[in-house]
Parts: sequence; structure tokens; C-alpha cells
Amino acid sequence: MSTHTLLLTPWMYPHRIVEWHSAICLMVTGKIDVLESYEEIISSPSVAFPLPAVARLKRHVGTHKKGVKFSRVNIMTRDNFTCQYCGSKLPMRQLNYDHVVPSMKGGKTVWENIVTSCYPCNSKKGHRTLEQSGMKLRRHPYRPKTLPMSNPLTGMKSVPELWHPYIAPELLAHLG
Repeated sequence: MSTHTLLLTPWMYPHRIVEWHSAICLMVTGKIDVLESYEEIISSPSVAFPLPAVARLKRHVGTHKKGVKFSRVNIMTRDNFTCQYCGSKLPMRQLNYDHVVPSMKGGKTVWENIVTSCYPCNSKKGHRTLEQSGMKLRRHPYRPKTLPMSNPLTGMKSVPELWHPYIAPELLAHLG
């Protein structure tokens, strides 16, 4: 049984992926319109529903927050999934983050000291400073006030065929 539902914004842009039971709750409470369903049927003694594959929120969900949470995916999003040393744009699974000032030398794990790097550049820099490694940053790290909408598919190996018409090709490019 497929266990996830692609949830779209009211404007038909991928918003997030939810578990099937959350999608059923949203459907029963009238908060979503189901656009595509899997073949599986969810049933109880009194009611049966096709399992939602793709659904659209009926109303906008507020997303304004104070500040941007520090996280691996937000670092990658800020840096556009691009190594800040060599400039390679890669899927998230081929990237990690690097301390510009190594933690061994007092560098902290904060927005202003972390950049996205590919594994070869991260290994090349090692536990050295930029000066010691002879490497240069393409863009210095900073604390963002906002981020572009992140790809809700990040980290997925594949997506159900029913989702494909609702996903822009550039979002599919970051799978993995």
C-alpha cells in the first residue's frame, strides 16, 4: 500500500508530503480536495475511501515564521544545493555541510560558519582553514531572513507515477 499523499498548495504547487491517515483526516474535515487516488481503498465498518495520492489544500496555510530554522536542508536550500567551493550543483545525497572555520579551531555550527560542500571538496579542505587549504568560497555564509520554498521531495528515491503531472521537472532533479 502507498503510504504517502502529495499535498499541493491552493495554487497547485507541491507543499509537502503527508502520511495517508493525515490526508484522510484533512479530506473528512473538508480541508483538501483529492485530485488523484491510488487503487487501494481505506475502509471502516461504515465508510470507505479511495486512498488519496494527490490532494490540494482549499485554503492557504500561513508559513510566516520568525527567522529561519538552522538545519541541513535549510543550509542546502540557502546555497541552492551548490558546493560553495567548486560550484557543483548536486542532489542533496551528494552534499554535506562544512565548517568554514573548523570546529577543531573554535568554529561554531551556526549559519555564518556553515556552507554546502560536495564530498570531494569537504575532504580536500579537511580540518583546515580556507587559508591553510588554499580554497576559496564562492559566497560567504550568512543567516537568511527567508528561504525560497524548499523541495518537498528532497530525500526521496522515487515518486509515485500519479504525482508526476503535479511536479515541475526542476523539483524532480533533486531526488535522492
